[in-house]
Amino acid sequence: MDRHIQVPFLEGDTEKLTAGDYVYLTGTVYTARDAAHKRMSEALQKGDALPFPLEGNVIYYMGPSPAREGRPIGSAGPTTASRMDKYAPKLMDLGLKGMIGKGKRSVEVKDAIVRNKGVYFAAVGGAGALLSQCILSSEVVAYEDLGTEAVRKLEIKDFPVIVVADTKGNDLYETAVLQYRTAPEWGVK
Repeated sequence: MDRHIQVPFLEGDTEKLTAGDYVYLTGTVYTARDAAHKRMSEALQKGDALPFPLEGNVIYYMGPSPAREGRPIGSAGPTTASRMDKYAPKLMDLGLKGMIGKGKRSVEVKDAIVRNKGVYFAAVGGAGALLSQCILSSEVVAYEDLGTEAVRKLEIKDFPVIVVADTKGNDLYETAVLQYRTAPEWGVK
């Protein structure tokens, strides 16, 4: 099912989503990769504030290429999400509602998604140039010294993603494999 959703999420928005749904996100998301997640984790350990509010927000695991003239950002494809798995459950427990990346997530992350009524979206890897066309603005909000791994605030419009892990514990990577393994056209039972 195709859905158009505003981000940050409002109460109950994520519960309407099911693994396999095609979603077009519009609003604000934040980017953060490995190095930024490490700094945010260190900030939390020291009792410092994070560079953006987590409540209802979405983190896009992405490090852009430099912007071409007249564009707010360069190619903006997803990063492998499992690299952030050690940080994601804590951030979700503190209010983060969604993550965008590519690839499978750990059991701990999927448990945190269910526990916190969150969602994990996949963006199409290799389509960074196309995805960048859905980004209206990009502003570094923290850790500028990290270059492409700095935390950015993105304004997006109709950014295409697929729900991979939903609030009910469904995981598209698992259900799709089962579905295709038993497909009659493959001759497998």
